[in-house]
Amino acid sequence: MTTNETYFIPEPSRWPIISASGVFVLLFGFILFINDVGAGSMIMTAGFLMITYIFFGWFGTVIDENLKGNYGSQVSTSFRQGMFWFITSEVFFFLTFFGCLYYFRTIAIPYLGGEGQLGSSNLLWDGFTAHWPLINLPDATNYSPPKEAMGAGGIPLWNTIILLSSGATLTWAHWGLKKESKNQLVLGLIMTVVLGLIFFALQAYEYYHAYTAMGLKLTSGIYGSTFYMLTGFHGLHVTIGTIMLIVITIRSMKDHFTEENHFAFEAVAWYWHFVDVVWIGLYFFVYWL
Repeated sequence: MTTNETYFIPEPSRWPIISASGVFVLLFGFILFINDVGAGSMIMTAGFLMITYIFFGWFGTVIDENLKGNYGSQVSTSFRQGMFWFITSEVFFFLTFFGCLYYFRTIAIPYLGGEGQLGSSNLLWDGFTAHWPLINLPDATNYSPPKEAMGAGGIPLWNTIILLSSGATLTWAHWGLKKESKNQLVLGLIMTVVLGLIFFALQAYEYYHAYTAMGLKLTSGIYGSTFYMLTGFHGLHVTIGTIMLIVITIRSMKDHFTEENHFAFEAVAWYWHFVDVVWIGLYFFVYWL
């Protein structure tokens, strides 16, 4: 439990300038890489290593300050507000992609198929019909027509069950923390991590199957682009969330959390439940409809 009720002001830190430098190096290397500049991959790797070093160093400093009892109730409130606004920004990030999907499906494609007073039939190519998912692409150099659309059964359905189950195991772990049961806390977190890794492995296999057997690629028109952008960014968030869960599991094993002082656990739980909710929307709008 924290003992310092004054607002904690940290000493001047080197981490912000290192963070800004790491992000710059990473993005600069990425720009060079996509433009086929030879040193791009090496610079991008250096930037990634700098970001990794920042995560270990800066988060380690915050953890040490918390364990020393430097953070009072006001700092705890600031942390919660920061996490709230971070997740809010993530909500709007995904809403943007869902909005694009809605626009393509309900406005752009019907319009190009001739629907409405200003509709332009066959504007894209001869024989174009407004239908979603749009997989009947012309056989041209710039397109890679997929053989079929991704179904809602099989791996997507199993991943839905797995991700929702992980939310339940995380909540069970939280209950263990509340009643000071370390075994329940750690076991629930381990189960959640395992489920997250299984989800990631199944999605990787789904991508491999979609790419090789179904011919579904990023170049497969608007359907391929939206499918990989939506599921890919969600997969990235699952990966980040799983790493966060692993860190929280290790910290739980070291008795870093108490019933009164466990915001780091709550922050990761909020993030993971957010990932669960986003997947429900993805499954319904990308796979089911």
